[in-house]
Amino acid sequence: MASQCDHTSVGMLIWRDGKLLLIERKKGVLGFAPPAGHIDDHGSPEDAVRQEVLEEVGLTTTKIELLIEGRKDNACRREGGSWHHWKIYTVEASGEIARSESETKQAGFYSVAELRQLALKTEAFIRGEIDADTWAVAPGIEPVWYEWLRELKIV
Repeated sequence: MASQCDHTSVGMLIWRDGKLLLIERKKGVLGFAPPAGHIDDHGSPEDAVRQEVLEEVGLTTTKIELLIEGRKDNACRREGGSWHHWKIYTVEASGEIARSESETKQAGFYSVAELRQLALKTEAFIRGEIDADTWAVAPGIEPVWYEWLRELKIV
């Protein structure tokens, strides 16, 4: 049985040398996105930030700063997961990327120009110009993250 969605998520913007860390999701809603996850039983949102960054990309969090928060309609693979209250953080982290093999297809830092190219693909997907099968093979930015990155004027 699928676990129940708690409707609370954290997302982490980790920048290095002007590039944003993205993972390509292997499970759930496919697409490129910053590391993120449900708060669940991690304790505080900040505890969830530390644990999710370590779990998804193997980095050690050194600084956490809340950037923005709000509710977004977005699906997840959990039961009842049709919306989330997000807390988006700017995070500084140390170490080398050691991505989760079970949760990610790849992880890396992307320039703003590369983010914009991925955003164009997401816009085409949202307009129905890219079908789900094509998206699964070569996605753009996960739609909820496309919304956040546009709201933050990153793409």
